Amino acid sequence: MEKSTFKLENDLIENGYELVIGIDEAGRGPLAGPVVAGAVILKNSELRAVKYEIRELDLIRDSKTLSEKQREKLFDFIQEKFFVGVGICDHKTIDKINILEASFLAMKKAVADLFRNERLRKCNSKQKMMVLLDGNKKIPNFSMEQRAIVSGDKIVKSISAASIIAKVTRDRIMKEAHNTYSKFGFDKHKGYGTYFHMEMLKKYGPCEIHRKSFEPVKILVKTGK
Repeated sequence: MEKSTFKLENDLIENGYELVIGIDEAGRGPLAGPVVAGAVILKNSELRAVKYEIRELDLIRDSKTLSEKQREKLFDFIQEKFFVGVGICDHKTIDKINILEASFLAMKKAVADLFRNERLRKCNSKQKMMVLLDGNKKIPNFSMEQRAIVSGDKIVKSISAASIIAKVTRDRIMKEAHNTYSKFGFDKHKGYGTYFHMEMLKKYGPCEIHRKSFEPVKILVKTGK
């Protein structure tokens, strides 16, 4: 397993960047619910000082490699040690503009939410900032300097932290949705196309928060399920 580090963030700060923002999203693949993005900045901007061992900091890695219990614990730790922003695009937006564009929009919302923090609002526009995001595509129509990093959630600590924020936030939303749409089992699969989920879709048809533009759901809508 690759270990995420602050190496890239440190390198950027040594090259004059004053703020380094990590971004990642959760929920591109599910058939229901929102896509959620997290954006984070380590509160100690002098990342070179982060050389001492903090067990929780060391545990921060790609959210998919962590158990739900680990993610929940690290979520609170990240909220304490990082500035955090969250952006959400619901199922209606996904159906309207497609999942990729909705993911980018959620990322923009996460950055906007991040800079609502009073301490960050004081940053002036002349400060050098870099956005690091997971994947091979940059956010379109976005004014901040950015770098897309393939498997960034596995190797860049700030992106790993953002992935945990996004995943835990989305999982909580889907657990809440389970209270309204309990027959679909959203508390277990979080909207992904598991066997159980597909069987319930065939039996009951889509509910309000299903993504009608996604093929397995679209087919059922067309057949009048």
